[in-house]
Amino acid sequence: MTRTFEGLLAEADAADVDGWGFSWLTGRATEERAPWGYTRLVAERVQHATALLDLETGGGEVLAGIPGLPPTTCATEYWPPNLALARRRLEPAGITVVDGDPTRLPFDDHTFDLVISRHPVAPPWSEAARVLRPGGTLLSQGIGPGSMIELAEAITGPRPPGTRPDPEQTAEIVRQTGLTVTDLRSAALRAEFHDIGAVVYFLRKVIWTVPDFSIEAYRAPLAALHARMRTAGPFVTHAQRFLIEARKPT
Repeated sequence: MTRTFEGLLAEADAADVDGWGFSWLTGRATEERAPWGYTRLVAERVQHATALLDLETGGGEVLAGIPGLPPTTCATEYWPPNLALARRRLEPAGITVVDGDPTRLPFDDHTFDLVISRHPVAPPWSEAARVLRPGGTLLSQGIGPGSMIELAEAITGPRPPGTRPDPEQTAEIVRQTGLTVTDLRSAALRAEFHDIGAVVYFLRKVIWTVPDFSIEAYRAPLAALHARMRTAGPFVTHAQRFLIEARKPT
């Protein structure tokens, strides 16, 4: 049975958007995975780490999927719903989850030999460098400028260039903390949305795509996009991702 526009909106509006799991979109949206395999890279580096910090852990999804975590494993998160979710998920496994003030991490200098972060919003690069031990590694997968721009403009119309640092700018910021950048890669990843409910769920969850998004404020462009998808098929956009790895000199 074909679901109505209003029914799809109501379904997506009622969905829980806490954390960084996207299982609600199964069968409704797809996104290519980055070719470097962030979780695999983390799992490889964890094997040689004795103390690990995950910055902006979201709901703790990455750490929960990594086997053999070091005896000292900590995570930070400052968004209250995600902080509560991460604590419920990670603390039973002995992982310390703290409210992460990006201006000053609550850890001593040279505490960790591996610091990771997936899709940080306000990455505290200088603090990451401070808490890294000499010889330690920083590994992060970031969101590049213009990520999902086709989707954003379908909702808001043409947009000015974003202010998010591009990979090279991020690498320079990391270098200024005293770390040595050893790897920098980027990729544009095809994403498809199969119904307007998937679009609404994504925009509610990934709030920087359309920062002032609400269903009522954007009902007209949502209706236009719904009609377009009914006739033309899935809406295609592109996620921008980059990987940066850096090492603290010994």
